[in-house]
Amino acid sequence: MAIVGSGIDLAKIPRFKRFIDDGKLALLERLFTSAERNYALSRKDPASHFAVRFAAKEAFVKALGTGLRFGLSWQQIEVVRDDLGRPSLELSGRALELMVEKGARRSHLSYSHDGDYGVASVILED
Repeated sequence: MAIVGSGIDLAKIPRFKRFIDDGKLALLERLFTSAERNYALSRKDPASHFAVRFAAKEAFVKALGTGLRFGLSWQQIEVVRDDLGRPSLELSGRALELMVEKGARRSHLSYSHDGDYGVASVILED
């Protein structure tokens, strides 16, 4: 199997803390699915969980090489975790179509957060 795309992104956690503190719920609703919002808001430090999920979405569109164009929306890119906590991307709609058009059949996600930053890396594989 070959790598057909790779992307990385860094997000500032305090930025997401401000969104939460300022009650910018419409923004969070635009960027994150209801499952992502529910997960992050149930955690002790929701801002760090929002930041890594946003970084993951940005890393994915970088791996595609498209940015947020061609009918792609944040809602079509969802970060999910398995029973052991391993993250992955669940794609729908145009996000899934664009990945297939790129020749990718699998995506790999890794993320971490520490201090003021969250980072995510996405690799697309054929």
